[in-house]
Amino acid sequence: MNVASGYQKKGYLHEPFRLFHLRDVGVEEMEYHYHEFDKIVIFLSGTASYMIEGREYFLEPWDVLLVRHHLIHKPVIDPDDPYERVVVYVDPGFLRSGSTEKTDLSACFRLARQRQFALMRPDGGQRQVLERLLGELEGAVSDKGFGADLLAQSCFLRLLIQLNRDMGHDHTDRDVAASVHDPKIERALSYINDNLSGELSVDTLAAQSYTSRYHFMRRFKQLTGYSVHQYISQKRLLAAASMLRRGVPAQEACARCGFQDYSAFHRAFRREFGVTPRQMQP
Repeated sequence: MNVASGYQKKGYLHEPFRLFHLRDVGVEEMEYHYHEFDKIVIFLSGTASYMIEGREYFLEPWDVLLVRHHLIHKPVIDPDDPYERVVVYVDPGFLRSGSTEKTDLSACFRLARQRQFALMRPDGGQRQVLERLLGELEGAVSDKGFGADLLAQSCFLRLLIQLNRDMGHDHTDRDVAASVHDPKIERALSYINDNLSGELSVDTLAAQSYTSRYHFMRRFKQLTGYSVHQYISQKRLLAAASMLRRGVPAQEACARCGFQDYSAFHRAFRREFGVTPRQMQP
């Protein structure tokens, strides 16, 4: 595997994981986007921050970001400073199939989402282990010899286990770690994601955030890159897609995700994913 080829901002993953070691200069501004897969970002050098669901993280070398599938995000990069990072795309299905009753490989992503804090800043000892495991993984994915796929998968599992261990004992100070967020918008985002099937008017969300309608809409767009309506529609479509892949009937997925009209849901779904709801079912 070429560890620097095939990098895409958005799309699907057709293998257990895919690793990229990237170094760019003069990076153009990126748009907010999401993935159907989980993503690990290990920041190595440059001047950059990461916006994830309304929170901005200011990165230092060897910071680790755990970006769960369907989270809206984008990097903010100083184009004059070389930007180097390792990015790993991870298939959530691989995490499920590789887990056991005692070991949930997706726990680090789930915990980051529950904490609403996606950053880990390794201490000295953790960083040494991370550097070693990452070096072994990069060597393995470049290997062309017998059993190279199994070797790479084994190295990746070791890295995943270590990240989960570090996440379970993570004491990164959410203020010292230089992240910026708006608690009111964060509360609204949580409310939206917990109530996709219900009424989600701007007035309801502004009341949840204890702000005026105008200020809420302006601040929401500033921090997420989406209007309130766009964000809600996107999240509902993503939730519906997940249900459909699990075999939930299209009409039921439509209703459970807050769409009042199936025809409108069908059109929006096809526009977003390029297939009909029924075509996405297994």
